[in-house]
Amino acid sequence: MQNWFRIGAWRRNSRRSSPEEYSTMRVARAPKWQAFWHPQAQLPKGVVCAHGGKPLYYLNHLTYLRAQPPNPSRRADRKEALAEMDHIPRIETIGIIGMPEITGGEDLGALIADAAQAQGTPLQDGDALVVTQKIVSKAEFRLVDLNDVRPSAIARNFAELTRKDARLVELVLRESRSVVRMDAERGIIIAETRHGFVCANAGIDSSNVPGDDVVCLLPEDPDASARRIRNRIARIAGVDVAVVISDTFGRAWREGHANIAIGIAGMDPMVDYRGTLDVNGMELKVTTIAAADELAAAAELVTAKAIQVPVAVIRGYDYAKSDDAGVAPLIRDRARDLFR
Repeated sequence: MQNWFRIGAWRRNSRRSSPEEYSTMRVARAPKWQAFWHPQAQLPKGVVCAHGGKPLYYLNHLTYLRAQPPNPSRRADRKEALAEMDHIPRIETIGIIGMPEITGGEDLGALIADAAQAQGTPLQDGDALVVTQKIVSKAEFRLVDLNDVRPSAIARNFAELTRKDARLVELVLRESRSVVRMDAERGIIIAETRHGFVCANAGIDSSNVPGDDVVCLLPEDPDASARRIRNRIARIAGVDVAVVISDTFGRAWREGHANIAIGIAGMDPMVDYRGTLDVNGMELKVTTIAAADELAAAAELVTAKAIQVPVAVIRGYDYAKSDDAGVAPLIRDRARDLFR
């Protein structure tokens, strides 16, 4: 078994730093000499520290190794928990085919339950149902003909700067709390929607909608949309499922798009690992996983964009049930957003 040591940093010819200044990292014991890279002292690769606690001076830092005995009880508990796993973790994603074209006013819960039954994959308790935003918006009459839109003077000014249709810009402004960024060269408007989402054109787009001048808006209240679908499925099929309304968003620091959750019902959207132990017995401090976003992204692999599969069932994921859940925990508060 490896013995683990903790590296501490001190200033040269000074007393030991306060706990707030005391930075540590874990390294494995090596035969006699240990090469390492210290995050605070920024020591060059190849600098070595004597095994057994002998000091090494470098610039204004003194770094040394001191023994820290392992905590066998925490590791034993973790190994015991892993040994108790009696199955291989597995999640299945099932596309729902046979859905009719949505034109407005349809009962989505009934259509989804019937389509799942007809294809031989009836909905089950514990399923997570991912419904693409476009069919929700269509069912809720959220299509707008641009010929019916009269752009304001502000919209016309924005349109001139971005070389976009002034009617579309007018809709973007109506659906937004604020304009976050605008790139006139590329004709991009990044807006914060009334729901709190930050996305291109306030989530308005013209894909998969009929007509050259028709665009689709986001649902008025995606959480309420998800609840209606969930409640309807519970009444018709007698099963308790979670529902995620998904949409495709760009990502600030990466190329490519990904589906995320914009409406949620029946499940906690986050998985909080803070306070739990990793495989080495170390306590996790900050890790929270956006589980609803991950389900939305996984579902896109079977729903795609142009194959008329607007709904997916994710089976086998053990989510935390919640009757009053919504998308709000996934939206970062402006005060904590470093980029606005």
